[in-house]
Formats: sequence, structure tokens, C-alpha cells
Amino acid sequence: MKKKQIAILGSTGSIGTQALEVIEEHSDLYEVYCLTANNKVELLAQQAHQFKPAAIVIANEQRYDELQRLMSDMPDVKVYAGRQALDEIVEAQPIDMVLTAMVGFAGLSPTIHAIRARKAIALANKETLVVAGELILQLAQQYHTPILPVDSEHSAIFQSLVGEDDNPIEKILLTASGGPFRQFTAEQLQTVTKADALRHPTWDMGAKITIDSATMMNKGFEIIEAKWLFGVDARQIQVLVHPQSIVHSAVQFHDGAVKAQLGVPDMRLPIQYAFSFPQRLPLSGDRLDFFAQKLEFFEPDLNKFRCLALAFEAIDRGGNMPCIVNAANEIVNRAFLEDRCGFLQMADVISETMQRCTYSATPDYDVYIQTDAEARRIASELLTRPLS
Repeated sequence: MKKKQIAILGSTGSIGTQALEVIEEHSDLYEVYCLTANNKVELLAQQAHQFKPAAIVIANEQRYDELQRLMSDMPDVKVYAGRQALDEIVEAQPIDMVLTAMVGFAGLSPTIHAIRARKAIALANKETLVVAGELILQLAQQYHTPILPVDSEHSAIFQSLVGEDDNPIEKILLTASGGPFRQFTAEQLQTVTKADALRHPTWDMGAKITIDSATMMNKGFEIIEAKWLFGVDARQIQVLVHPQSIVHSAVQFHDGAVKAQLGVPDMRLPIQYAFSFPQRLPLSGDRLDFFAQKLEFFEPDLNKFRCLALAFEAIDRGGNMPCIVNAANEIVNRAFLEDRCGFLQMADVISETMQRCTYSATPDYDVYIQTDAEARRIASELLTRPLS
């Protein structure tokens, strides 16, 4: 049987490295065609030596010469650099599936190119649907391209819907760990540090997503993502704070039945399910012990976690407002990691950017590009002076 050829966008990140573990475990079924990274040339070269892809891409062109030197002993592996190379490599004829594990707005363009090239999409870059959900779904329908969710929550919803055909969804129950500050008071949040925020209680993720989890903006983005993936109104999505991260999400149908997907926190499972759907393959690792802990569920505090409230506001406004929120969030997230922004200040800057940035009710791709640039500029300026 021909091995499925997989391109991994963002192979050096948390999702990318775990995807390679899945491929290694099922090397009889999957083969790496392409690996890409933004800056981590050493790890990218190490992965290329192990998995021997046809090509690798470093997005930061300034690291190209360094990567070439590291790959000089493997002339059969093509080495490229730059954003355009990312767009072009996903169109390569042998590729069967593209795992979009890049972080942020940068994942939008290569995802669009992969869809137009009719490559199956294993979607781990939630910002793609946050920024341009309507456009992405239109393209997927036009080019008959399947989009398989990799986020643990959206994979859980997807798994819960398998076999349900067109049975109406009454409600999606989207679970959230609550992050490291679930039990903090508003006063305590004023002094938290990036070291505090990076200590996630249940998941091992990259820095950007871990901070988004601490602010609960990550959950706001997942609401937007679920709206587009599953064709529901945002008000049909209920967030449940579930500290144990065992119930990964659930679906309530119009007869009152609730189907959920449960398991230990392990991103390899949703990655593998996207690769193998509709089959389930064996996967090494821990198994769920129902006697080990209780399962708890709480309502999120929208006053304390304002980023989640801002995401709901962006959904209500529609148009390019989610794009504005995403761009501003990327700016403040990086600023917080670089000690240039306080934890609570992140929501302040995002809110002010939403008010100042040009709004479009009917954006196209060019508008998304312009909006992203404008929102980043505004948010960056707001970080340098007191907010009004």
C-alpha cells in the first residue's frame, strides 16, 4: 500500500514534533514529504536527517545559509526559504495531506494554497478559521478539500458527530482547562508573570498557545473555529471549564443526548485521528483511569477573563473583527512574553484596537491582509503609551 505523503507546516513546534512521533510509530502508513519551521534551523535539520523528507523550508530567509550548511551532507533534501516557498511547497504533487501546525496569521496563506491544490488539511492552526473562516470554507467546498480538525476540542466534537449524519446539533459543549489562573482573584492577576502563565496545569504546548490559554483567548478562538467547522451559531456553543482535561468536548443533540470524547491529555490522538480518519489505529501511551480522579465542570468568569468576552464580541460583530482581535492578540502575547506588557493589559490593548481599527462587514482576502497589518500597527502603538 502506498504510504500517505504528509507535509508538516511548523514541524519544530509542539504539534509538529508530536505529529512526527505519530508518523514514526506508523512508518508503514505515513511518510514525511516536507517539513517547515520559522526559525529553529537546528531542530529542523535534525528532523530532516531522521525522516529524510523531499524538501524542507525555513520561513526566515536570514537562516537559509545556516540551514544549507547543516544539510550539506544530505544533497537529496531540497532546502528552501521564505514565505513564498511555504505557499509553493504545499502544492507539490506527491503530497496527500498538509498538517497546518504553524502558529498565528502566518498559517493562512499556505493553507489557502494547499486547499487550492486539493490537499487534505489536518487543521491545527486555529487562526486560519478565526481570521477568515467564511473564505476558507468557501474554498474547501469549491476545491472539494476535506478539513480535519486537530485541536483536541474540535477533534472531540468531530469524533462525537461521526455516524450522526444530519442529526441537528442543539449545543456544543466546548471544554477548557481554565489555565493556571482559574482560581486567581482579579487582584492576584494584576501581578502574574510570564513564568506563572507558562505553567499550564494539564497540557504541554508552545509558549504562544500557553499564554492564550492563560488569558482564555485560546478558548475564544476555538469558539470561532467551532462555529465555522460545524456550522452552528456561536450562541449554541457553551464553554465548560473542566480542570482535569479528560472530557475533550461534547455535542448535545436535539433529543437531549450528549456524546463526548474522553481520554488522557495527549495531542498525538487527535493528530493521528486526522491522519487516519475514518480508521482508528493503535497508539502507545497512557490510558484513561476513571477511578483516578473526579471530573469537574464550572462556568467561565467573563469578567475576570476579558479576552474570552472580547472573542464573543468579535463573533457578534462578524466581518473582519475576529481578524482584528487575532492580530492584536498576537502583538500583546509576544509583548507579554518579552516583559513589555502586563497580563491584564493584554485585554485592554485588544479592546482598544477593536475600537480603533477599520471595520469591514464583508471582507475579502485583501481586506484581511490590510486589517492584519493595521491592527498590528495600532496594538503596537498602544503598547507604547497609556490607553484612553
